[in-house]
Amino acid sequence: MRRRVLAAIGVLALVGGAITYVAYAREGRPAENAVPVVTGQPMRFDGKTLFFRNLADGPDSGKLAAVPIADPGAARRVGELRCDRFAAAHGTAICLRLKAGSLPAMTDMIVLDANLRERHREALPGTPSRARVSPDGRFVNWTLFVTGDSYAATGFSTRTGLYEVDTGRLVKTIEELAVFVDGKRYFASDVNYWGITFADDGNRFYVTMASKGKTYLIEADYRAYRGTAIAENVECPSLSPDGRRIAYKQKVSNGVWRLAVLDLATRRITHPPDSRPVDDQPVWQGNNTLLYPLRNSDNTLDLWSVGLTTPAKLLIPQATSPSFA
Repeated sequence: MRRRVLAAIGVLALVGGAITYVAYAREGRPAENAVPVVTGQPMRFDGKTLFFRNLADGPDSGKLAAVPIADPGAARRVGELRCDRFAAAHGTAICLRLKAGSLPAMTDMIVLDANLRERHREALPGTPSRARVSPDGRFVNWTLFVTGDSYAATGFSTRTGLYEVDTGRLVKTIEELAVFVDGKRYFASDVNYWGITFADDGNRFYVTMASKGKTYLIEADYRAYRGTAIAENVECPSLSPDGRRIAYKQKVSNGVWRLAVLDLATRRITHPPDSRPVDDQPVWQGNNTLLYPLRNSDNTLDLWSVGLTTPAKLLIPQATSPSFA
């Protein structure tokens, strides 16, 4: 017995952090199927790691966590950074964190380096909704829910902005973007934008524009600061690494969306083999797999993956906001 205790202590020392096991029992899964969590771990980008927000119950819920890309079922390493939305690419990360007790709601937009050290911070009005980093790490962008806009029949609207990491230029909202629909400059008082995704060149980007009951996929040129509507019924776009496809939320009924993929060259729309409702901006793993959170009947989130033609599978339980760096 004494040998077993000493061996266990030795393993814990080698791991370098406290290991806890968070039980979960959903959809018939037994409570003894525990989520192993290694706490107090340093975090950095190494190209081999999948980052996400840890949603396992306990004091570390909501903190940034990581698992090896090659072994997503491994014990999740949990650091000290707490974010409501997180994204990373090419040595740059963005953390959106709601400021506790702020009325009206305010969000800290925090820019981080490859070691997750803070580089810049801005306090912005609204609550966190979406966050992304351009593939070259030069831009971070975000979408916040805001209240008080008179045109928002639902009582809220979205505000999407971006920050140039190298120059420090802050664009609090892209509402001044010149947009063309059917060849004509589009003007409307109820325009909302959300869910930016950048191309590899750091100039071309895609974003959802909503107005008058419709949603459009806008293809935009950042330097020219103008965009063109190229498709309808597209929300939360995500450009594939090869730049050939846009994965997105396609509305199928009021308040219900499913995954869809648009081929930019042919404009052909396909659907990955998962018809369950999705309400987030998907993330590409390579050019043929999508990651996305799904909500369970008990209102918790699990992280799933699906191929363009292969079935969906549970990737990480009690997790959301996936990102590769």
